Amino acid sequence: MKRTKMLMIAALGVALASCGGKSGGKPNFADNEYAVRTVETQGTELQTTYPATIKGIQDVQIRPKVSGFITKICVHEGQTVSAGQLLFVIDNETYQAQVRQAKASVNTAKAQLATSKLTYENSKELFANKVIGDFELQTSENNYTTAQAALAQAQAALASAEEALSFCYVKSPAAGVVGSLPYKVGALVSASSVDPLTTVSDIKTMEVYFSVTEKDMLTMTKGADGLAGAIAAYPAVKLQLADGTVYDQPGKVVKASGVIDAATGSVSLIAQFPNPKHELRSGGAGQIIVPVTASNVVIIPQEATSEVQNKKFVYLVGKDNKVKYTEIKVNPQDDGNTYIVTEGLKPGDRFVSKGITSLTDGMEIKPITEEQYNKKIDDAAKLGEKQGSASDFADVMSGKK
Repeated sequence: MKRTKMLMIAALGVALASCGGKSGGKPNFADNEYAVRTVETQGTELQTTYPATIKGIQDVQIRPKVSGFITKICVHEGQTVSAGQLLFVIDNETYQAQVRQAKASVNTAKAQLATSKLTYENSKELFANKVIGDFELQTSENNYTTAQAALAQAQAALASAEEALSFCYVKSPAAGVVGSLPYKVGALVSASSVDPLTTVSDIKTMEVYFSVTEKDMLTMTKGADGLAGAIAAYPAVKLQLADGTVYDQPGKVVKASGVIDAATGSVSLIAQFPNPKHELRSGGAGQIIVPVTASNVVIIPQEATSEVQNKKFVYLVGKDNKVKYTEIKVNPQDDGNTYIVTEGLKPGDRFVSKGITSLTDGMEIKPITEEQYNKKIDDAAKLGEKQGSASDFADVMSGKK
């Protein structure tokens, strides 16, 4: 009896090795049956991703045009403002004094002009009555002209002073959302300050910047009516956000750089996305997703290929059912599960689709369908579960289970 049990355990080892063991990715069925698929063409859609930077369609840096201390901040970070809305107030006492001085100068110039005008009018009458000569008349006329120029100069100085005073009231040049506020009340600012007072971003529509290679740009423009035609024909794109989610609004490529960056060999493209809910913020990052539709292409599972020195190979099955180790070329873009074959396979060819690691070049196989192959794996797995241990096997053999 003991000898019989030992023989049963040994038989169990053989059974498990032949049914449940793995050999290079293929269960060892103790036969030469392999799943074989016939090449067919079909359509598919791939996607290419590019790192991207998000900006408002208009990002305006707000800088002071005069120097002074900030006396009032009229907005807060993230606030939506309209064009012309007051943002900051800068200390303006000095500029108000300059306006008052300029107004006084204008009044003085007006009085001098009125006096010189009266003198000139009187001189013309005296000259007509031959009381004075040409010299006196010309002198009064020159004085009148000088007074006019003095008034114009004073008015110009007043306009300049009023403009300088208006610069103390910093207003938004465009509608948008207020950015960070690096300066607080009491801070001394000027036009030469390192940081702007803030940035106002128009985020109703967002511009997303991304770059494509020179090769991609050449491919895109071939067959199109130049760059403008290529942009018009560019497919709608998607935006993947930093958290991995895809933005729910499609985008459209609207602009492209006319110059190739010599340092990177890339061309910058700009896609616009509507932003009705203000979900996108200027300065954000993400990835542009460009869909690529391919028709009448050969698609094979990646598990049917092997890679050696960055080259991909498959096992073609000949008419005599012998396999041939064959190099293929694939599209660099893939979905992680399949490859689009560009060279090496054609419709009607047969290739081994599963368990290729146990094959050798020139080996003769027995082709079966993938359904049959999968069924054999399932059957082997069930048998392995049933005969999971030597004791279970002995119980089965003795009739206890």
